[in-house]
Amino acid sequence: MAAIPLRQRAIAETLGTFLLVFIGAGSIVTTTYFYGPSSSQLLLVALAHGIALALAVSIAMGISGGHINPAITVAMLATKRIKPMEGAVYILSQIIGAVIGAGLLLALPIQAVMLSGFGAPSLSSNISIWQGIIIEAAITFVLASAVFGTVVDKRAPKIAGFGVGLALFIGILVAGPFTGAAANPARALGPEIVSLNFTNWYVYWIGPILGALIAALLYQYFLLDTKSKTRSS
Repeated sequence: MAAIPLRQRAIAETLGTFLLVFIGAGSIVTTTYFYGPSSSQLLLVALAHGIALALAVSIAMGISGGHINPAITVAMLATKRIKPMEGAVYILSQIIGAVIGAGLLLALPIQAVMLSGFGAPSLSSNISIWQGIIIEAAITFVLASAVFGTVVDKRAPKIAGFGVGLALFIGILVAGPFTGAAANPARALGPEIVSLNFTNWYVYWIGPILGALIAALLYQYFLLDTKSKTRSS
Protein backbone atom coordinates (compact mmCIF):
# COMPACT_ATOMS: atom_id res chain seq x y z
CA MET A 1 0.00 0.00 0.00
CA ALA A 2 3.07 2.27 0.03
CA ALA A 3 2.27 3.66 -3.42
CA ILE A 4 -1.11 4.96 -2.29
CA PRO A 5 -1.06 8.15 -0.15
CA LEU A 6 -1.98 7.62 3.48
CA ARG A 7 -4.69 10.28 3.18
CA GLN A 8 -6.50 8.26 0.53
CA ARG A 9 -6.18 5.08 2.58
CA ALA A 10 -7.58 6.86 5.62
CA ILE A 11 -10.58 8.05 3.62
CA ALA A 12 -11.19 4.52 2.37
CA GLU A 13 -11.13 3.16 5.95
CA THR A 14 -13.47 5.93 7.10
CA LEU A 15 -15.91 5.23 4.28
CA GLY A 16 -15.83 1.49 4.77
CA THR A 17 -16.41 1.67 8.50
CA PHE A 18 -19.18 4.21 7.99
CA LEU A 19 -20.96 1.77 5.67
CA LEU A 20 -20.61 -1.09 8.14
CA VAL A 21 -21.95 0.87 11.10
CA PHE A 22 -24.70 2.76 9.29
CA ILE A 23 -26.06 -0.35 7.59
CA GLY A 24 -25.30 -2.80 10.40
CA ALA A 25 -26.49 -0.70 13.32
CA GLY A 26 -29.28 0.67 11.17
CA SER A 27 -30.57 -2.85 10.60
CA ILE A 28 -30.78 -3.32 14.37
CA VAL A 29 -32.69 -0.06 14.75
CA THR A 30 -35.17 -0.96 12.01
CA THR A 31 -35.73 -4.60 12.92
CA THR A 32 -36.06 -3.84 16.64
CA TYR A 33 -38.68 -1.23 15.87
CA PHE A 34 -40.74 -3.35 13.48
CA TYR A 35 -40.14 -6.93 14.68
CA GLY A 36 -38.66 -6.85 18.18
CA PRO A 37 -36.24 -9.54 19.40
CA SER A 38 -36.87 -12.68 17.34
CA SER A 39 -35.15 -15.30 15.22
CA SER A 40 -36.17 -13.31 12.15
CA GLN A 41 -34.47 -10.21 13.52
CA LEU A 42 -31.25 -12.14 14.17
CA LEU A 43 -31.15 -13.47 10.61
CA LEU A 44 -31.86 -10.05 9.07
CA VAL A 45 -29.27 -8.30 11.23
CA ALA A 46 -26.65 -10.93 10.46
CA LEU A 47 -27.38 -10.67 6.75
CA ALA A 48 -27.22 -6.86 6.79
CA HIS A 49 -23.89 -6.85 8.61
CA GLY A 50 -22.43 -9.52 6.36
CA ILE A 51 -23.41 -7.74 3.17
CA ALA A 52 -22.30 -4.35 4.53
CA LEU A 53 -18.87 -5.68 5.51
CA ALA A 54 -18.44 -7.52 2.19
CA LEU A 55 -19.26 -4.28 0.39
CA ALA A 56 -16.99 -2.17 2.62
CA VAL A 57 -14.01 -4.52 2.25
CA SER A 58 -14.53 -4.78 -1.50
CA ILE A 59 -14.57 -0.98 -1.84
CA ALA A 60 -11.53 -0.36 0.35
CA MET A 61 -9.26 -3.36 -0.16
CA GLY A 62 -7.62 -2.02 -3.33
CA ILE A 63 -6.84 1.27 -1.58
CA SER A 64 -6.21 0.59 2.10
CA GLY A 65 -6.30 -3.19 2.33
CA GLY A 66 -9.87 -3.09 3.60
CA HIS A 67 -9.28 -3.44 7.32
CA ILE A 68 -12.53 -1.68 8.43
CA ASN A 69 -11.74 -2.84 11.97
CA PRO A 70 -9.16 -1.74 14.59
CA ALA A 71 -8.63 -5.38 15.58
CA ILE A 72 -7.65 -6.25 12.00
CA THR A 73 -5.35 -3.23 11.90
CA VAL A 74 -3.65 -4.39 15.12
CA ALA A 75 -3.25 -7.83 13.54
CA MET A 76 -1.61 -6.25 10.49
CA LEU A 77 0.69 -4.29 12.78
CA ALA A 78 1.64 -7.45 14.66
CA THR A 79 2.59 -9.16 11.41
CA LYS A 80 4.47 -6.05 10.20
CA ARG A 81 2.19 -5.42 7.22
CA ILE A 82 1.73 -1.73 8.07
CA LYS A 83 3.78 0.78 10.05
CA PRO A 84 2.76 2.04 13.53
CA MET A 85 1.91 5.54 12.29
CA GLU A 86 -0.21 4.10 9.50
CA GLY A 87 -1.93 1.84 11.99
CA ALA A 88 -2.77 4.77 14.26
CA VAL A 89 -4.24 6.72 11.31
CA TYR A 90 -6.25 3.67 10.23
CA ILE A 91 -7.74 3.17 13.69
CA LEU A 92 -8.60 6.85 14.08
CA SER A 93 -10.21 6.83 10.62
CA GLN A 94 -12.25 3.74 11.50
CA ILE A 95 -13.52 5.32 14.70
CA ILE A 96 -14.45 8.52 12.85
CA GLY A 97 -16.34 6.51 10.24
CA ALA A 98 -18.14 4.58 12.95
CA VAL A 99 -19.21 7.74 14.77
CA ILE A 100 -20.49 9.29 11.55
CA GLY A 101 -22.40 6.11 10.71
CA ALA A 102 -23.98 5.96 14.16
CA GLY A 103 -24.73 9.68 14.14
CA LEU A 104 -26.63 9.46 10.87
CA LEU A 105 -28.99 6.98 12.49
CA LEU A 106 -30.60 10.05 14.03
CA ALA A 107 -32.22 10.56 10.63
CA LEU A 108 -34.40 7.56 11.50
CA PRO A 109 -37.39 7.95 13.86
CA ILE A 110 -35.90 8.85 17.23
CA GLN A 111 -38.10 6.40 19.12
CA ALA A 112 -36.73 3.56 17.00
CA VAL A 113 -33.14 4.68 17.56
CA MET A 114 -33.56 5.02 21.32
CA LEU A 115 -35.40 1.70 21.61
CA SER A 116 -32.47 -0.10 20.01
CA GLY A 117 -29.74 1.87 21.80
CA PHE A 118 -28.33 3.10 18.47
CA GLY A 119 -27.62 -0.50 17.53
CA ALA A 120 -24.76 -0.74 20.02
CA PRO A 121 -23.79 -4.28 21.06
CA SER A 122 -24.46 -5.33 24.64
CA LEU A 123 -23.84 -8.34 26.84
CA SER A 124 -26.67 -10.69 27.70
CA SER A 125 -27.49 -10.94 31.40
CA ASN A 126 -26.90 -14.69 31.04
CA ILE A 127 -23.15 -14.39 30.48
CA SER A 128 -20.24 -12.94 32.44
CA ILE A 129 -17.71 -10.34 31.35
CA TRP A 130 -15.12 -13.04 30.74
CA GLN A 131 -17.53 -15.12 28.71
CA GLY A 132 -18.25 -12.04 26.63
CA ILE A 133 -14.55 -11.45 26.00
CA ILE A 134 -14.01 -15.09 25.00
CA ILE A 135 -17.02 -15.07 22.65
CA GLU A 136 -15.90 -11.85 20.99
CA ALA A 137 -12.37 -13.24 20.67
CA ALA A 138 -13.68 -16.43 19.09
CA ILE A 139 -15.82 -14.79 16.43
CA THR A 140 -13.10 -12.25 15.63
CA PHE A 141 -10.65 -15.13 15.28
CA VAL A 142 -12.91 -16.50 12.54
CA LEU A 143 -13.25 -13.06 10.96
CA ALA A 144 -9.51 -12.37 10.98
CA SER A 145 -8.81 -15.84 9.61
CA ALA A 146 -11.13 -15.01 6.72
CA VAL A 147 -9.25 -11.74 6.14
CA PHE A 148 -5.89 -13.49 5.98
CA GLY A 149 -7.26 -16.39 3.97
CA THR A 150 -9.14 -14.37 1.33
CA VAL A 151 -7.52 -10.92 1.27
CA VAL A 152 -3.92 -11.25 2.49
CA ASP A 153 -2.91 -14.66 1.14
CA LYS A 154 -1.78 -14.30 -2.49
CA ARG A 155 -2.88 -17.89 -3.15
CA ALA A 156 -6.49 -17.08 -2.29
CA PRO A 157 -9.23 -16.90 -4.94
CA LYS A 158 -10.20 -13.34 -5.86
CA ILE A 159 -13.57 -13.08 -4.13
CA ALA A 160 -13.17 -9.52 -2.82
CA GLY A 161 -14.89 -9.08 0.55
CA PHE A 162 -17.34 -11.98 0.22
CA GLY A 163 -15.45 -14.33 2.53
CA VAL A 164 -14.99 -11.66 5.20
CA GLY A 165 -18.66 -10.70 5.10
CA LEU A 166 -19.66 -14.34 5.34
CA ALA A 167 -17.46 -14.77 8.43
CA LEU A 168 -19.25 -11.88 10.16
CA PHE A 169 -22.63 -13.25 9.08
CA ILE A 170 -22.05 -16.60 10.78
CA GLY A 171 -20.44 -14.91 13.80
CA ILE A 172 -23.59 -12.90 14.42
CA LEU A 173 -25.78 -15.99 14.05
CA VAL A 174 -23.71 -17.72 16.72
CA ALA A 175 -22.98 -14.90 19.16
CA GLY A 176 -25.46 -12.12 18.42
CA PRO A 177 -27.89 -12.95 21.25
CA PHE A 178 -25.06 -13.11 23.80
CA THR A 179 -22.67 -10.23 23.02
CA GLY A 180 -24.15 -8.45 20.01
CA ALA A 181 -21.29 -10.00 18.00
CA ALA A 182 -19.44 -6.78 17.22
CA ALA A 183 -16.13 -8.49 16.40
CA ASN A 184 -14.92 -4.95 15.83
CA PRO A 185 -14.03 -2.26 18.40
CA ALA A 186 -15.08 0.58 16.08
CA ARG A 187 -18.44 -1.06 15.33
CA ALA A 188 -19.12 -0.99 19.08
CA LEU A 189 -17.55 2.37 19.90
CA GLY A 190 -19.34 4.46 17.27
CA PRO A 191 -22.85 3.86 18.64
CA GLU A 192 -21.50 4.02 22.21
CA ILE A 193 -20.09 7.51 21.63
CA VAL A 194 -23.26 8.80 19.99
CA SER A 195 -25.53 7.27 22.65
CA LEU A 196 -23.12 8.16 25.51
CA ASN A 197 -23.50 4.61 26.83
CA PHE A 198 -20.18 2.87 27.43
CA THR A 199 -21.34 -0.12 29.46
CA ASN A 200 -18.80 -2.97 29.16
CA TRP A 201 -17.04 -1.09 26.35
CA TYR A 202 -13.73 -2.83 27.07
CA VAL A 203 -15.19 -6.23 26.17
CA TYR A 204 -15.39 -5.08 22.56
CA TRP A 205 -11.74 -4.04 22.50
CA ILE A 206 -10.07 -6.84 24.46
CA GLY A 207 -11.97 -9.72 22.86
CA PRO A 208 -11.68 -8.72 19.19
CA ILE A 209 -8.03 -7.65 19.42
CA LEU A 210 -7.10 -10.90 21.20
CA GLY A 211 -8.93 -13.02 18.64
CA ALA A 212 -7.48 -11.14 15.68
CA LEU A 213 -3.94 -11.40 17.03
CA ILE A 214 -4.18 -15.15 17.53
CA ALA A 215 -5.58 -15.64 14.03
CA ALA A 216 -2.96 -13.37 12.45
CA LEU A 217 0.00 -15.02 14.15
CA LEU A 218 -1.33 -18.51 13.39
CA TYR A 219 -1.83 -17.71 9.72
CA GLN A 220 1.38 -15.73 9.38
CA TYR A 221 3.71 -18.35 10.84
CA PHE A 222 1.99 -21.63 10.02
CA LEU A 223 -0.20 -21.19 6.94
CA LEU A 224 1.29 -18.52 4.68
CA ASP A 225 3.99 -19.57 2.26
CA THR A 226 7.38 -17.88 2.34
CA LYS A 227 6.65 -15.43 -0.46
CA SER A 228 3.47 -14.22 1.25
CA LYS A 229 5.25 -13.38 4.50
CA THR A 230 6.84 -10.20 3.19
CA ARG A 231 5.47 -6.82 4.16
CA SER A 232 2.72 -5.63 1.86
CA SER A 233 2.90 -1.93 2.69
